Amino acid sequence: MIVDVQSKILPGVTHWQSPNFYAYYPSNSSVAGFLGEMLSAAINMVGFSWITSPAATELEMIVLDWLGKLLKLPQEFLSPGHGGGVIQGTASEAVLVVLLAARDKTLRRVGKSALGKLVVYGSDQTHSALQKACQIGGVHPENCRLLKTDSSTNYALPPEIVSEAISHDISIGLIPFFLCGTVGTTSSATVDPLYSLGKIAKSNDMWFHVDAAYAGSACICPEYRKYLDGVEEADSFNMNAHKWFLTNFDCSTLWVKDRNALIQSLSTNPEFLKNKASQANLVVDYKDWQIPLGRRFRSLKLWMVLRLYGVENLQHYLRNHIELAKYFEECVGQDSRFEVVAPRLFALVCFRLLPPVGDNEVCRSNKLNQVLLEAVNSTGKLFISHTALSGMYTLRFAVGAPLTERRHIAAAWKVLQDEASTLLGTPLQDNGNPS
Repeated sequence: MIVDVQSKILPGVTHWQSPNFYAYYPSNSSVAGFLGEMLSAAINMVGFSWITSPAATELEMIVLDWLGKLLKLPQEFLSPGHGGGVIQGTASEAVLVVLLAARDKTLRRVGKSALGKLVVYGSDQTHSALQKACQIGGVHPENCRLLKTDSSTNYALPPEIVSEAISHDISIGLIPFFLCGTVGTTSSATVDPLYSLGKIAKSNDMWFHVDAAYAGSACICPEYRKYLDGVEEADSFNMNAHKWFLTNFDCSTLWVKDRNALIQSLSTNPEFLKNKASQANLVVDYKDWQIPLGRRFRSLKLWMVLRLYGVENLQHYLRNHIELAKYFEECVGQDSRFEVVAPRLFALVCFRLLPPVGDNEVCRSNKLNQVLLEAVNSTGKLFISHTALSGMYTLRFAVGAPLTERRHIAAAWKVLQDEASTLLGTPLQDNGNPS
């Protein structure tokens, strides 16, 4: 069997744990995460309600309170109050369940017949999961407003644009009900102005969701916590521990201020699931906080990560990746053939190869960078991905694999320079590798 895995499976595997993997965003694995995943598989319980395995429910409540406190989330998001945390499979599931809760909360106020008038707001940098949530939740595609951003705000969502869009929609009889802000957008890892957006949402009786799937992890470091300023205005907050927090996939942590909003939207109570503890409202049944009934014992691996590594080690881990990304950014900045396209806030560098002097035609420039990406990835020495910012084909270099060291960054940059030289027919820049 192992021989078959080696000969038939591994040749077709993209190695996300490789120190040379810089595409998309990271998907961390660790000894602690693996151990928790292994124990979860061995126990193999299906913890949809408290009574099916009390330890699973109670551990999930505990570790999400721990993590919420590390992030300095408001008390309203923690389990002793009316809110609490729950582990979803992905950020896509998280935004879906809170959008459904917001939709139903609004329809209870304005009437079920108003579904076609409901409007959702995000930016053109918001993850596509928001669009999918709208499709599933019955929000008309034309009522999903993805507002335009540009380099003047570093691709963050301008509050004044949101206010204008909301005012316009209200004036034509539509009902704004959901706004999504992001901490660490997929394309460039920018941060939306949470406080201002939250105030706009609150003044219009809208649900405000914060998607910090990628960059939320960094906010356990005091110097990066500022990017969560304004989260106190949010109704829900999401972070993927399986991205950059040494917790094996899948583990997407979601906190809400009002758990009853989720429960009212997602709860079912067939006879075969009834029990005294649930009927008396003495316990949490996580089946009512998610789409599926069944759920795995995912809190076990997050518990292991928090206990075995501790806060200081996790902070060091995150800071190290950010320093490595800063080093790569310096490399790019010292080679005049390249430019950094968007400011680096965390461990993602957005950059591109500049076209030859005198050739500023966008299509040719975009094609040049597409060819560079394909050439670099074809070497098999590293793997990167791309995005588009203001119509520019932009290369993304996301540092986050657990084994990545400075020497891997230097080697990756050397490959990029070599392939750029081949494309442009120009010699390697001597100053492209800062010491």
